[in-house]
Amino acid sequence: MMVPRLLLRAWPRGPAVGPGAPSRPLSAGSGPGQYLQHSIVPTMHYQDSLPRLPIPKLEDTIRRYLSAQKPLLDDGQFRKTEQFCKSFENGIGKELHEQLVAQDKQNKHTSYISGPWFDMYLSARDSVVLNFNPFMAFNPDPKSEYNDQLTRATNMTVSAIRFLKTLRARLLEPEVFHLNPAKSDTDTFKRLIRFVPSSLSWYGAYLVNAYPLDMSQYFRLFNSTRLPKPSRDELFTDDKARHLLVLRKGNFYTFDVLDQDGNIVSPSEIQAHLKYILSEGSPAPEFPLAYLTSENRDIWAELRQKLMSSGNEESLRKVDSAVFCLCLDDFPIKDLVHLSHNMLHGDGTNRWFDKSFNLIIAKDGSAAVHFEHSWGDGVAVLRFFNEVFKDSTQIPAITPQSQPATADSTVTVQKLNFKLTDALKTGITAAKEKFDATMKTLTIDCLQFQRGGKEFLKKQKLSPDAVAQLAFQMAFLRQYGQTVATYESCSTAAFKHGRTETIRPASIYTKRCSEAFVREPSRHSAGELQQMMVECSKYHGQLTKEAAMGQGFDRHLFALRHLAAAKGIILPELYLDPAYGQINHNVLSTSTLSSPAVNLGGFAPVVSDGFGVGYAVHGNWIGCNVSSYPGRNAREFLQCVEKALEDIFDALEGKSIKS
Repeated sequence: MMVPRLLLRAWPRGPAVGPGAPSRPLSAGSGPGQYLQHSIVPTMHYQDSLPRLPIPKLEDTIRRYLSAQKPLLDDGQFRKTEQFCKSFENGIGKELHEQLVAQDKQNKHTSYISGPWFDMYLSARDSVVLNFNPFMAFNPDPKSEYNDQLTRATNMTVSAIRFLKTLRARLLEPEVFHLNPAKSDTDTFKRLIRFVPSSLSWYGAYLVNAYPLDMSQYFRLFNSTRLPKPSRDELFTDDKARHLLVLRKGNFYTFDVLDQDGNIVSPSEIQAHLKYILSEGSPAPEFPLAYLTSENRDIWAELRQKLMSSGNEESLRKVDSAVFCLCLDDFPIKDLVHLSHNMLHGDGTNRWFDKSFNLIIAKDGSAAVHFEHSWGDGVAVLRFFNEVFKDSTQIPAITPQSQPATADSTVTVQKLNFKLTDALKTGITAAKEKFDATMKTLTIDCLQFQRGGKEFLKKQKLSPDAVAQLAFQMAFLRQYGQTVATYESCSTAAFKHGRTETIRPASIYTKRCSEAFVREPSRHSAGELQQMMVECSKYHGQLTKEAAMGQGFDRHLFALRHLAAAKGIILPELYLDPAYGQINHNVLSTSTLSSPAVNLGGFAPVVSDGFGVGYAVHGNWIGCNVSSYPGRNAREFLQCVEKALEDIFDALEGKSIKS
């Protein structure tokens, strides 16, 4: 079956955004105030009939694993790894696989990866900052006067609450990938499919080449937070809460954004309260509580207990249950590098890093979503992101001329005060020192390659994603002289409770092609280089397709390992092989996102000697945002990426490559 290209990313493009996007007529009486859209197909209509995430055959997993190991190992190492694989496949691996399949049959309501994946995230004891939480930055509002901080904060807040209401009323369009939108993304199809029972609806969509995506994560967008607990954190959601949490200068404020009947508080009132918070004169606290959310999880769990027992239970409850966290920063953004640093980590005082997401708005209206990763993946966050951008720019709740309501914010807005013992003050100071020291080590740099993008590459019959990934392989080879473990995330949301799978972009094809470009360009004609690129592109396309269909090897091996640990079985040799450790030490961690609403996205490296590479191949340019720690040099890597792209484009235009 044809696989939708769009499913292939942990960051798929969202629905149409921008002036040309169709706007849905609102049914009479609802006003533009309450809902973003009125889908005639209920939001969760397809959820029950989504196909289940397949468990690959063990022999396929082993074959794919060895193919991915080939470019990373010398012949001797590879033979050893082959031996480990053989004995795993015929021995303990076979038993574990059979147990995994049996267990999966007993749990048809979910996927085999869902439980282990939550465990992996929630049991990790490292700080969520840099190690897990990514960000996505919004493009500015096309109407420049709407980028005023108060105006944009009000409009985005109202749009976010509209999204919440639309989702809960089941009026949000289901997330569907349309391979043939002319046939499936039509009112006629929607009017038909809504009468097909939920247990069969997926098949109806499949018949017209449409692929509904899993939406089980969406409810955790709102009123949710990650609670630190000893050894394994918990996810907490309280969908009864009606208040927003606002952070400014490290101070905490709350006010209701939904009334008793669940209607959105009038935009002019929200504007009045935000205006009050922006002008409220409290100095930054001497001991900013927010630092604690950046701590090691066990340390934070212990300090949280102390906070609770010092009379802060109610205030913490307010923080945890808030609809979401809005962070108002008191400074403008200088450039893209400043934007990345601020939205990825900031100074640690004005974010609640445990919240499912923080909506951050700087003094100049630069805005971003920073999100905690355990509860969900890019699919749910990007859908929210796109809808909020579209709604707040096309149907803004207020204009720059709007007058705030004459509300008594001094009564309605509650400033949270925390009672801090000496032990807590010491804990906050230690967290701040650790935070500041860590952030000093992070470098971020970005590149905009203007010579061409998707349009040119598709004309050359090459996958744009494959070309970007080839450029990263060439760049690393030029900079460090080797091929290393590379990770590209790919969504498996086409399946019930799917999460992500790994695409392994470093292959024997990219290695051969990179070596030709970097080490001996004069020995190859442009035609030969083009031929090698075609091979890379074909193979990358195959890996991408397999990953999106749940046919990678990473999650399967991970689940088998998780099962062995759960059963108390001694760790099989395959997992003790240094080559297994090395392929999971992802020096190049990459993720792509493209949407008309996104300016750029980014994340930190996942290992101390790695790069975090966020990228997007646009119509006529390629954007790349790279982070590194002291062992590596992001700026130099990007110079090598730029050289790689220049060489690729030269070869495609038939020019000879300069060393």
